[in-house]
Amino acid sequence: MPYLMIQTSQSVDEKKRQAILQKASQRVAEILGKPERYVMVALETDTPMIFDGSSDPTAYLEMKSIDLPEATTPELSTALCDFVEENLAVRRNRVYIEFTNAAGHLWGWDGRTF
Repeated sequence: MPYLMIQTSQSVDEKKRQAILQKASQRVAEILGKPERYVMVALETDTPMIFDGSSDPTAYLEMKSIDLPEATTPELSTALCDFVEENLAVRRNRVYIEFTNAAGHLWGWDGRTF
């Protein structure tokens, strides 16, 4: 159910990419209290991006989940910014995050919807 897309201007080698994906999956499951078996994470690197008129390292994240509690978005923002800063060397003030609360009937999996 939870889906995290990380899009960054940073380059990441394949070994580090897999480690980042694993860590992000575990972190999202932990924060949202959802089974990791339902968590999906994508990582797009080397994306041409500019933020605040600068091409310094930057990142854009999309965090989507069914029944995403509004009260958790501040904690999620902190945790995800920390994660990106620690794992991709992108400063927190160069990260935007879009949170989406998805209705179960609009989320498909295994040939059905939630």
